Amino acid sequence: MNNKVITRRRALGGLGVAGAATLAAPHIAGAQANGTTWRIQTSWPGGAGLTIFREWCNSIVEKTGGELAFQPFGANDVVGDFQLFDAVKNGVLDAVNPFTIYAQGIIPAATFLTSYPLGLRNPHEYDTFYYGLGGLDIARELYAAQGMYFVGPVQHDANLIHSKVPIRSIDDFRGRKMRMPGGMVSELFSQLGAETTVLPGSEIFPALERGTIDVADYTGAAVNYALGFSQVTDYIVMGPPGFTSVYQPVDIMDITASQQSWDALSDEMKQFIEMETHVYSDMHHAAIQAADIDAFEKFREDGVEITRLTTDDVELLTELVVPIWYEYANRDPNSARIFDIQLRYMQSGALGYVDPALTEGMELKL
Repeated sequence: MNNKVITRRRALGGLGVAGAATLAAPHIAGAQANGTTWRIQTSWPGGAGLTIFREWCNSIVEKTGGELAFQPFGANDVVGDFQLFDAVKNGVLDAVNPFTIYAQGIIPAATFLTSYPLGLRNPHEYDTFYYGLGGLDIARELYAAQGMYFVGPVQHDANLIHSKVPIRSIDDFRGRKMRMPGGMVSELFSQLGAETTVLPGSEIFPALERGTIDVADYTGAAVNYALGFSQVTDYIVMGPPGFTSVYQPVDIMDITASQQSWDALSDEMKQFIEMETHVYSDMHHAAIQAADIDAFEKFREDGVEITRLTTDDVELLTELVVPIWYEYANRDPNSARIFDIQLRYMQSGALGYVDPALTEGMELKL
């Protein structure tokens, strides 16, 4: 990433964080850590995502006058991505910043607390779900049962598909060895004939480099460029114009804390961290979008070709995925409860993403 992008990102982050800190922080002053220090690990292995995370964490001590500090760790620095929640529950970490989809192993309904194929398609729609339609209360209820506190969602980017081979329609996924994050996404691409495998983000580059996989989904352009994806792939597969990703146009991360660490904070500090999570989400998303613009140009300069699927492909994928939605939603009552809220939203006059004809005869086990 060039200095111009880094400077702009830091300026954006500094303005947004400073504004919220003035309103929310218990103490605003130059500070050293003289109170509580939280160890917090992200799922970002590098690139813009890790840089923004570290900058935010390092800002906490000054905003709280030293009452609280966040000690940041990148992916695998303390534990592996798939051990993050165990580390929080066991007290190895005080908090984590994971991709929310990773929680589905212990909280099946977490599948619907994050983006899923062709579901809600814009960041503000997930914010509406969490903060307007009761999603935050449900998430906190489910995480509390695991000894954790779900502080709030974090927006970052759409997911892109990087490929070593050209993919110009959904038919071209057939037979491809493809990294997916698991769950509904993997099942959808398996129906297209892809051979899917689950890998944490930190293992994608070496798998592409060795040829273990042909195709990989991972976050957005800026992060993926910094991780070197232009060195090991020749194509980026996107949706129709204006539709960055046909399967995951929004991806959710979050801030989750150990219930014990959370309960040890004052009510004032709890409110501050909740408000800071809003700040981090907003600035994280905006800074990455700005960096993406430059990153796409860098991919082109490196010879990477951007291919786009069609609106017909989107319609076919939607028809394939609706039964998958219902199958996952009916695995437990909490999944059905969350999906029912989101489906009503998607079929409302506000969005209209899902033709009611596609859900005729299907039932949710509420």
